[in-house]
Amino acid sequence: MGSMFRSEEVALVQLFLPTAAAYTCVSQLGELGLVEFRDLNASVSAFQRRFVVDVRRCEELEKTFTFLQEEVRRAGLTLPVPEGVLLAPPPRDLLRIQEETERLAQELRDVRGNQQALRTQLHQLQLHSAVLGQGHGHPPAATHMDGSLERTPLLQSPGGPHQDLRVNFVAGAVEPHKAAALERLLWRACRGFLIASFRETEQQLEDPMTGEPATWMTFVISYWGEQIGQKVRKITDCFHCHVFPFAEQEEVRHAALQQLQQQSHELQEVLGETERFLSQVLGRVQRLLPPWQVQIRKMKAVYLALNQCSVSSTHKCLIAEAWCATRDLPTLQQALQDSSSEAGVSAVVHRIPCRDMPPTLIRTNRFTASFQGIVDAYGVGRYQEVNPAPYTIITFPFLFAVMFGDVGHGLLMFLFALAMVLAENRPAVKTAQNEIWRTFFGGRYLLLLMGLFSVYTGFIYNECFSRATAIFPSGWSVAAMANQSGWSDAFLAQHPLLALDPNVTGVFLGPYPFGIDPVWSLAVNHLSFLNSFKMKMSVILGVTHMTFGVVLGVFNHLHFGQWYRLLLETLPELVFLLGLFGYLVFLVAYKWLWVTAASAASAPSILIHFINMFLFSRSPTNRPLFSGQEVVQSTLVVLALATVPVLLLGTPLFLRRQHRRRHSRRRGQPDEDKDRLLDVSDASLAGQGSDEEKAGCPGDPEEAKFVPSEVFMHQAIHTIEFCLGCISNTASYLRLWALSLAHAQLSEVLWAMVMRVGLGLSGKVGVAAVVLVPVFAAFAVLTVAILLVMEGLSAFLHALRLHWVEFQNKFYSGTGYKLSPFTFAVEDE
Repeated sequence: MGSMFRSEEVALVQLFLPTAAAYTCVSQLGELGLVEFRDLNASVSAFQRRFVVDVRRCEELEKTFTFLQEEVRRAGLTLPVPEGVLLAPPPRDLLRIQEETERLAQELRDVRGNQQALRTQLHQLQLHSAVLGQGHGHPPAATHMDGSLERTPLLQSPGGPHQDLRVNFVAGAVEPHKAAALERLLWRACRGFLIASFRETEQQLEDPMTGEPATWMTFVISYWGEQIGQKVRKITDCFHCHVFPFAEQEEVRHAALQQLQQQSHELQEVLGETERFLSQVLGRVQRLLPPWQVQIRKMKAVYLALNQCSVSSTHKCLIAEAWCATRDLPTLQQALQDSSSEAGVSAVVHRIPCRDMPPTLIRTNRFTASFQGIVDAYGVGRYQEVNPAPYTIITFPFLFAVMFGDVGHGLLMFLFALAMVLAENRPAVKTAQNEIWRTFFGGRYLLLLMGLFSVYTGFIYNECFSRATAIFPSGWSVAAMANQSGWSDAFLAQHPLLALDPNVTGVFLGPYPFGIDPVWSLAVNHLSFLNSFKMKMSVILGVTHMTFGVVLGVFNHLHFGQWYRLLLETLPELVFLLGLFGYLVFLVAYKWLWVTAASAASAPSILIHFINMFLFSRSPTNRPLFSGQEVVQSTLVVLALATVPVLLLGTPLFLRRQHRRRHSRRRGQPDEDKDRLLDVSDASLAGQGSDEEKAGCPGDPEEAKFVPSEVFMHQAIHTIEFCLGCISNTASYLRLWALSLAHAQLSEVLWAMVMRVGLGLSGKVGVAAVVLVPVFAAFAVLTVAILLVMEGLSAFLHALRLHWVEFQNKFYSGTGYKLSPFTFAVEDE
C-alpha cells in the first residue's frame, strides 16, 4: 500500500540471456509483466534487426488470421473466447501453425470459389427457366406502336421479295431499373422494326454475389433482318443483359424448360454438399483460430522485445536493459533461472547505475484505478513524487457531492453503481463492447462513492428530490411567535408574510441536530440564506484544499533532502495563502461564532473588511469584528507582499551560492576524476533544482550545468503562477456554490413543472391512477436525463477542474511517464 502514496522504487537492470533460452526467458517475463525493456538498438532500422524475419512471418500469419476471421463473420458465426492460459508457442511450432493456417485458408478460398461458381450457374439456370416459362405461348404483342406504325405490317406478304426471311428471337433477363432505358433504346435504334415484351419474374431470385433476393425483368424480342439482330445483340450487351437461347417452337421450349429444371435440381444438391463441407471447414477455423491468434500475438511480442536486445561480442547471449520495481527483483531472478535451466546456462540479472529519469510505477486495483486515472488525466507524476490519488478517493467524491447534494439523486446514482459493482464478475458485463457502458463500468467505484457522498451532503442540505424532510423536530417555534406577538385575524389578513424573530423567547429553540432546518424550505428568504451559506462554505473548502496541496509539497522536499525549499518556498507560500485567504476564512468562522441573533442587524460586512484590507483603509459605517483588526489586516498584507521577493529570489540565489561554493572547491582540487565525481554528486544543486530532477538519477552533464537565467525564469513563472493562482483559484472554488445552487433550483423547477402540476390535475380530474402513472414516469425520465446525467456530468467536470487546481500547487509536476511493463495481459483478454 506504500506505493499508493508515492511511486515505487524502480531500478535499471541488465539481463544476460543465453541465446538458446532467450525466447523462453522473454516469454516468461511477458507472462509475469515485471519489466519494461529499453531499446538498445534505437539507431538500427526495423528492417536490419536480428529477428525481423520472424516478426514478418508472424505478421503474415496475422493477415491470414484476418482473412479467416472475416470468413467466419461472413458466415454469421462468432469466434469463441479461448479458455485457459495460452503460452507463447516454441519457435519450432511456428512452421506447423503456418502450414495448417495456409491449408485452411486455401480450402476456404477453393470452397468459396466453388460455391460462388455454383451459385452463379444456378442463378443463370433459374433466369433461363424464368425466361422460357414466361416466353412460350402466343407471340408477344407489340409495344410503343402508335399512328401509322401500328397499321404498318412488320413482315411483307408471302408473295413479296422477302418471302424467304423469317422472324428471329432474342430472349433474356435484365435488372428492373434498366428495363425502361433498354426498351426505349431498342425502339429508337431499330426504328420500331421489332416487337419487345418485358415481364417481371413471378418469384424473387437470390443474388449470387450478395445472397439477397432480387426481382428480374425477362424480355423476349422478335425482329426481322440480320442488321436489326446485330443492333439488338449489341444493345443487350451494353446493358449487361443475360441472353439465353429461345426456340421458336413451343414444344422445343417446353422440353428445354424441363431439362433446365432437372439441371437446377442437381445443381442445388451439389451446392448443398458444398455448403456442408464449407460449414465443416469453418467449424475447424472456429476451433483452431482463437488460440492461434493469442499465441502468434505473444510470439510476435516476444520477437519485438528480442529486437530491442543487443548481441554480445561472442554471440552466445543477448544483452537487455529493463526497468523493474526493486521489490520484484527476486521474482525476476527466479523466473529467469527457471526459464533458462534447460539451456544449461542461467540468465544473469544485475542492477546498473542509471542517468535517466526512471518511470513512475504506482500499482492499482479495481477500486483505486479510476481515482488514479483522474490524477493521470492531469499528468503522470515524476519518479518518487507524492501521489495525490489516495487523497482524491475522499476529496473528489466530496467536492462532487457539494455540487450535487441531494438524497434522492445521490441514492439513484449509488444504486446504479452498486448494481455494476455486484455484477462486475459476470462475463456478459465484462465483455460488453458499448463504449458508453465501458466508461461507466470502469468508474463504477468512483460513481459509488460519488453517490454515497451526495446522499451525505443531501442530508446536510436537507433535500430529497428538492423537498425538505423533517427527520428531527424543527428548532423554530411558530406557536411561541404567535403567542407573544399577538397575531390577530386582522393582522394575518394584512400581512401575508410572517417573520419569526429569534430574539423572542421560545421562538428559536436551538440549532437543528444535523443539516439545515426544514423550516427554511417554507421561508421566502430561503434562497438568500442558502446563497450565503454555500458561498462561504465554498471559500472555506477551497482555501483548505489549496493549503492541503501546498502542505503535500513538504513531503517532497523532505523525501528529496531539499531542506532549503521549506524556508524559501513552502513557508512563503503558506504565509501568502493563509495571510490573505486564510484570514478570510477566519473572518467567516469568527463572525459565525461571535455575532448573535440580537446583534445580527448591526453585524459588519466581511466583504467590505476584506476590500479595506488591501486598500489600507476603513469604513466608518462598517464596525470592526474585533479590536485591533486594522493592525492585524495591515500586518498580514505586508507579510504577504514581503513573501513575494523571497519566493521569487530565494531559491535561485541559494542555488547560485551553492554552485559557486562547489565551483571554488573544484578549483582547489587538481584531480580531474574527483572534479567529475563532484559534478555528478551535485547535479541536484547545479541544475534547476526542482523536485522532479532530484527525484531521478543523476542527469547528463548538459542538464547538470547551472544556467542562472533558466533558474530565475523558472522561479519567476512559478511565483507569478502561485500568487495569481491563489486569487483566481479561490474564485474558481465558488463554482461549488454556483453548481449546488443550479442543481437545487433545477430540481425545484422540475418538481413544480411535473409533480405539482400533475398532482393538481389528478385532483381535478378525479382519476388519480390514470394521471399519476405518466406523471411519475415523466418525472423519473427527466430526473435521470437532466439531473443525473447532465447535471452529474457538469459537476464531475468541475470537480475534476478543482483537483487540477490543487495539483498546480507545486507538489505535483505531472511531467513524468508511466512504467509500461512488457506483458501479455492484453493478448490474453
